[in-house]
Amino acid sequence: MACKSTRLRALALYKELHRLGRDYPDPSYDFHGRIRRMYEKNRHLTDREEIEKALRLGEYIKKETLALYSLRKYRHLKRMYPESSAPSVAVDVVSRTAKSNHASGSRSS
Repeated sequence: MACKSTRLRALALYKELHRLGRDYPDPSYDFHGRIRRMYEKNRHLTDREEIEKALRLGEYIKKETLALYSLRKYRHLKRMYPESSAPSVAVDVVSRTAKSNHASGSRSS
């Protein structure tokens, strides 16, 4: 590693990726093993630019994994609350409110 701060950044990123890997949706993907192999492959790097490039790749993987988790949660919610049921309920409430307002308005006139 080039310096202590870069080493600490790399270790912090590894810990974050390791924590993210706990919830990875596909157990056969071997997220932890892939992250470990990626770090071991880049262990020998000494050039600061190459290290920064590897850290940027790690940050990219972290962001993509977080996006994958968000998408997974969104899809789960979408399955739990289908679109077809929500608009019909909203339309019924709006039409009832409009009818009751119209009926009460016509009585007072």
